[in-house]
Amino acid sequence: MQYKNRKAFTMVELVFVIVVIGILAAIAVPKFAATRDDATITKAKATVASVRSAMAAERQKRILRGTFTPITDLADVRAVNTPIFDFFDGNNTAGNEVLEYPLTSCADASARGCWEEIAGPLYRYRFPHNATNVDFNITSSRFDCIATTAQADCDLLTR
Repeated sequence: MQYKNRKAFTMVELVFVIVVIGILAAIAVPKFAATRDDATITKAKATVASVRSAMAAERQKRILRGTFTPITDLADVRAVNTPIFDFFDGNNTAGNEVLEYPLTSCADASARGCWEEIAGPLYRYRFPHNATNVDFNITSSRFDCIATTAQADCDLLTR
């Protein structure tokens, strides 16, 4: 029996390729999920640094103007899915912005990896990968982490 020169894959070759692709997918998918959480936490660290820098600059501006009133608030409106870290002391006038591009607060109570304003000078970051929250408070015109659950969570966002 003579076979013609056919150009096709055998079933064994196809199964082998599918198994290899499955193994690679099983390894890669969890790595991508972890990378996304790491990026969200890195963004939160950058936000903390930006807010602290903006508060220091505002504090210096107030001192140069001869006004020594402390910074007490960093948002204009306290609601879900609204800008957060937008204006100092709720004063929404030009030149009084905290961040040039303010973040949007958590969309709802189940959202993760976002910021929310709890009350007045109290802000909360919800970690993306678990149910851990880290609270920040404005005290003496400083944006400080409150180690309510674990100091490691504060350290993760502030160092």
